Amino acid sequence: MKPFTYAIPCLFGLEGLVGDEVRRLGLEDVQVGNGRVLCCGTGADLPRLNLDLRCGERVLLQLASFPARSFEALFQGASAVPWEDFVPRDGQFPVKGHALDSQLHSVPDCQKIVKKAAAERLGRVYGLNRLPETGAKYQIQFAIMKDQCTLYLDTTGPGLHKRGYRAVGVEAPLRETLAAAMVILSRYRGKDPFRDPFCGSGTIAIEAALIARNRAPGLERSFDAQKWRWLDAKYWLDAAGEAMDKEFDGAYDIWGGDIDPKAVRIARENAVKAGVEDIVRFDEADVKKFQCKGEYGQIVTNPPYGERLLEKEEAEALYRTFGEVYHRIPPKWRVLVITSHPEFERFFGRRAEKKRKLYNGMIKCDLYQFAR
Repeated sequence: MKPFTYAIPCLFGLEGLVGDEVRRLGLEDVQVGNGRVLCCGTGADLPRLNLDLRCGERVLLQLASFPARSFEALFQGASAVPWEDFVPRDGQFPVKGHALDSQLHSVPDCQKIVKKAAAERLGRVYGLNRLPETGAKYQIQFAIMKDQCTLYLDTTGPGLHKRGYRAVGVEAPLRETLAAAMVILSRYRGKDPFRDPFCGSGTIAIEAALIARNRAPGLERSFDAQKWRWLDAKYWLDAAGEAMDKEFDGAYDIWGGDIDPKAVRIARENAVKAGVEDIVRFDEADVKKFQCKGEYGQIVTNPPYGERLLEKEEAEALYRTFGEVYHRIPPKWRVLVITSHPEFERFFGRRAEKKRKLYNGMIKCDLYQFAR
């Protein structure tokens, strides 16, 4: 099968981690940009990317890129794409996208133009005046940046952060892809104790368990491209088998605590759905009594921000308490805290050794890394 270009959007700040993941999977010509990673691979790599990526948001198959300074140029460029190679006679092909810093700025109008171009070409090829669109979904995406339009097919469906284990959650959940990135940045590999004293619905600890076990995060969910006729179903079976062969067995010391008993109950339920209930523990616990045993370990946590869960003053008081607890933590433990509060360090009582800008959904945050 001919090589494809894949585009992997990601949260800002995680591009380097996604690039590293893609290289480890053996794809070629990896290019790291703002909010995305590009790479080249075969059709067999499409399932591998979807199943294995921990920090990417979705996998897009890039079909074309061309200048589009007018609706006519957009129509002609979209018409030139061989849609019939990908979308069958009965395929659904909805269109969505975005436009920035371009002469074409009306997204609804651009959607209509791309849809019309694809429909007219498919209609000519299949000899139909009206396409039924009753089959599998082939989501078309467009991105128009500085008058350059790029067209994609979305192979993923619901974003890769939707692993399938979090059917319910507490308020203000942390996106799974961001939680996985925080665990990776802590350098946790399963050998040392891992703690999250503000565990909420358990996302960080569960992602740590998946990483410790080297379990592919996409194994428990489905993807739109699994129903695509032109993509050999054997690729999905092979990718799943390869992923399962890489899993580790072993005992791990992973713990999450929260003062809210409802959150702890949900975290435990989510761990069962993720298949890691045997290697991660969740307890109702007050951060004031938080302790760590052992010479080495990682603490990765997402305390309330004071924007959605607690009033600002309550959050600040919590940061002070956690700062006091920090002095009881053995000196070789690594501590990572994500928050949107601009003065977290002041209330925590010390400056971070490293600070990294990240986004939790649409909330701009900083990831603070502490080590003594």
